[in-house]
Amino acid sequence: MGKIRQILADNMRKYRRKNGLTQEKLAEKADVTAQYIAIIEMCSKFPKPEMLERLAKSLEVEPHELFTVTPAPKDELEKIRQDIRQDIRQDFKQEIIGEVVKTIKQTLSDDYKN
Repeated sequence: MGKIRQILADNMRKYRRKNGLTQEKLAEKADVTAQYIAIIEMCSKFPKPEMLERLAKSLEVEPHELFTVTPAPKDELEKIRQDIRQDIRQDFKQEIIGEVVKTIKQTLSDDYKN
């Protein structure tokens, strides 16, 4: 399976879902069979240029967008990592503070009993 076929398949699926289309509905709009759409999305077939234009139009994108790779923004991923770390630290701090307060209360309670 070629990388370009995989990119096309992934993007077709992404834009199809973004537009709320099933393979059947996209096939209807592009005047092809649902099996043809499935074959493209499984990377088993690569459409001719004319078909790419019809598919792009049916997906409401420009043909070149079917071949665009959009990696996740590194800044966004780093922010998610930082948020997770902060949440973990916060939970850990709250747990430790809870244990410290519990120990202090127990110690004070024991002191008053004696």
